[in-house]
Amino acid sequence: MPQPQNNQTDYPGQWETAIADGESGKVVFVTGRRDVDKFRNNKRYSIRITVDIKYKDTPSGLPDNEDALMLMEVTDRLVDVFHKDPVAVLTGIYTGDGQRTLVFYTASTHIFQRKFNEALEDLPVLPISIAAENDPEWEEYAEMLLV
Repeated sequence: MPQPQNNQTDYPGQWETAIADGESGKVVFVTGRRDVDKFRNNKRYSIRITVDIKYKDTPSGLPDNEDALMLMEVTDRLVDVFHKDPVAVLTGIYTGDGQRTLVFYTASTHIFQRKFNEALEDLPVLPISIAAENDPEWEEYAEMLLV
């Protein structure tokens, strides 16, 4: 049965997708945004925020239809809120091995949190974990470009 797939070309910016192996050897789709120089060159966007969303792992590691729709909804809402108010930029989407990871760079964790909660406030509680760390050199982004 075909999986619903979000077409990142619908998102603002220039996106490319590559296939990599996850930690368990299952496939992971790595989708990265290429046109982020204005953010990357702005020293204020030095905080990397990683949003992990777990889903039921299938034999392929990709989400089933129900989870794929949930992941699309969450990702679409976050893309929309940060496109309207660019306090953060989504630079990478990793999907596979039972998890979708969204990678953002922001200038403020407080404003990011407010916008994040605003985007998802009317959804049910989701299996999301969030981490933030300083990454002024955009090391994670540079690593993703090598995939």
